Amino acid sequence: MRRVAIIGGGAIGSAIAYFLGADPAGEAFDITVVERDFSYRQASSALSASSIRQQFSTAINIEMSLYGIEFFRALGETLRVGDDVPDIGLVEPGYLYLASPAGVDVLRENHATQKAHAVDVALLTPEELKARFPWLSTEGIALASLGLSGEGWYDGYSLLQAFRKKAVSQGVRYVQAQATGLQREGRRVTGVQLDGGDTLHADIVVNAAGAWAAPVAQWAGIALPVHGRRRSVFSFSCPSALPGCPLVIDTSGIWLRPEGRLFICGFAPPEDRDPDDAPLEVDHEAFESFIWPALAERIPAFEAVRMTGAWAGYYEMNVFDHNAILGLHPDCDNLYFANGFSGHGLQQCPAAGRGIAELIRFGGYRSLDLSPLSFARILENRPLREKNII
Repeated sequence: MRRVAIIGGGAIGSAIAYFLGADPAGEAFDITVVERDFSYRQASSALSASSIRQQFSTAINIEMSLYGIEFFRALGETLRVGDDVPDIGLVEPGYLYLASPAGVDVLRENHATQKAHAVDVALLTPEELKARFPWLSTEGIALASLGLSGEGWYDGYSLLQAFRKKAVSQGVRYVQAQATGLQREGRRVTGVQLDGGDTLHADIVVNAAGAWAAPVAQWAGIALPVHGRRRSVFSFSCPSALPGCPLVIDTSGIWLRPEGRLFICGFAPPEDRDPDDAPLEVDHEAFESFIWPALAERIPAFEAVRMTGAWAGYYEMNVFDHNAILGLHPDCDNLYFANGFSGHGLQQCPAAGRGIAELIRFGGYRSLDLSPLSFARILENRPLREKNII
C-alpha cells in the first residue's frame, strides 16, 4: 500500500484526498493530510468569496469549471456521510461582465471560446442590459456578457468541510502539524518533516499548501512562481433592492454580488500595489477612495450604502500566467503539485482533485486532460494566458 502525504488540508488538498480514496475497486492508499490549523482561520478556502463561473478565456479553465458546477449540483449525495448530507448553499444567478468600447473585442473573443465549449452565456447590448437590470447605469458600457446558468456562488467553508468529512470517512487521516521540510534522496522525496521533530514517511507527496506552496517546493530544490496576494472583501447594506442581481464585474475591475440581504465586493489592486505575502489586514482606504465612488456611479442606489464588515484573505497567485500548476516536476518523480490557482481554486478543486488522484493512481489523466497546466509550460516559458482574471 503506497503512503501518500498531502501538505495542506484546504479545499484542494481535501479534494485530492477524497478522490484518491473514493475508488473502492482500485488500489488502496494510506493517505495522511498535514494541516497546520484545523480552524482554517487564514485558509483561502474559508476566506474566499466562493464563486464559480464558466466565463473564462481558456478552454482548460472552462472545462474544469463545467465539471465543477456538475459536481457542486450533486454534492449532497456525492459527499454525504451516512445521514449527514452536506449543503453548500449553491445559487446560480450568473456572472455579468461589463465592457467599455475598448474591451468589446476581447469580450467577443471570449464569448466565441465559451460558446464553442457549450457555455450558457449571452451577449447583451446596453439597451438589453438596461431592460434586464434597470437599476444598473449603462454609462460607458458598449457590451456585456451574462452567464445564464452554471455560474453563481456558495459557502466555501462548507465545501471544504464536506470534502474533509467524506475523506475521513474513507480512512484518510488528518494530522494537525506544521510541515517544516522535505527529505529528498536523489529524484524522490521520502518524507515530510513536521514541527516537533517527527517525520512522516511517504512514497508520494502532494504540495497543496496554497499561498504557502513556494517554500514547500523550495524544500525539494524546486522554484515555484506562487505567492500569497492579499485580497480584501467588503460587505455593505443598501436600502434599495436590486432584483435579479448577478455577480457583476465592472469596467473598473471591481466585482460585487448579493450576500443574503447584504452585498459583498472587492477588486484586484494594480501590480505595483499588490505585494507578495502582505499582512492579512483589510485595505479600508480602498473602499472609501475607489470602490464606493465607482459602485455608486455604476449602480445609483449604492450612493446610500453602509459598510457592515470586511475581511482579507490570500490568493495563491501564480505570477507566471495566473493559472494552476498541476502534476509532477520533471526533476522529482514523486512530488505532485496542485498550486497557483490564482483565485480559481475553490471552483476548480473538484477537477483538480480528480486529476491529481488520477495521476497518482494511473500515471496519467483518465477524465479531463489537465496537461496544459503542467510544469512544462513554465520551464519552457510558454505562458497560458487567462484574460478573465478577477
